Amino acid sequence: MTSPEDHSATDAAARKAIERNIDEYGCHLALLSPTDYLPGFAYSIGLYQKFQHPELICFGLDQNVLGAVLNHARDLIQAGERLVPGVEYAGFLEGYPIQFVEVDPSYYSNYVGYGCWYYGRSVDFPLYQLVWPDKQHHFPWDDGFNPNWKRKQPLLDRNTDFKFYEERNLGVFTTKQAFQGEPVLYVYHNTSGDWQFHTTENPNLDDAMFVCLEDLTKLDPTLNDLYHLDYGWRAWRTSKEAEWEWEQDSREEEE
Repeated sequence: MTSPEDHSATDAAARKAIERNIDEYGCHLALLSPTDYLPGFAYSIGLYQKFQHPELICFGLDQNVLGAVLNHARDLIQAGERLVPGVEYAGFLEGYPIQFVEVDPSYYSNYVGYGCWYYGRSVDFPLYQLVWPDKQHHFPWDDGFNPNWKRKQPLLDRNTDFKFYEERNLGVFTTKQAFQGEPVLYVYHNTSGDWQFHTTENPNLDDAMFVCLEDLTKLDPTLNDLYHLDYGWRAWRTSKEAEWEWEQDSREEEE
């Protein structure tokens, strides 16, 4: 078990490393690797502190490319340019333009938690998402965008009521008790991709229902907190007000 002193020392070392990168390079980059379910992404810490420019986040590209496009943005910002949403920019990806959108603060804790920690556990800083098009130059909001690429970069300026990567009408398994007012306390994301949302650990199959995922998030918006639950993982909580816990599902490992 780690002591409070250990955590304090770790936090101090992390803050010092971030500050060193901001001083030397203009910002610190946090890179998160992809999983079988979730896209990788990278985001900046320090652009707002040093240049009063919004921080930046980008999803779904190779990790080296993620670093390159954010470093290119940093170079432009250091040179005095202000990047703005709704404008196409060349020079980030060879042969393809990019755009920026303003991230809704409700997504900050989901994706830039370390940045919030650095800024004093605050969301009082602006954040832009760098968005790239498909090979036909369609952006994710355009008709004709490659649907197979949709989950590579969730758009963080919209859909704050539904944070899952799947479509709203995705069919998921639950029981009638969830629609009778009982809270969902056990959630499973099977290796097959199926989702299960149950009010008890051992639901009665006679009570089974197949419903749209959006219907459950409307009943209980806190289910959105599990948007990141990977294939073969499960989550649980003791009440609707309690924090979710999660782990790899041992039953899936055995299979």
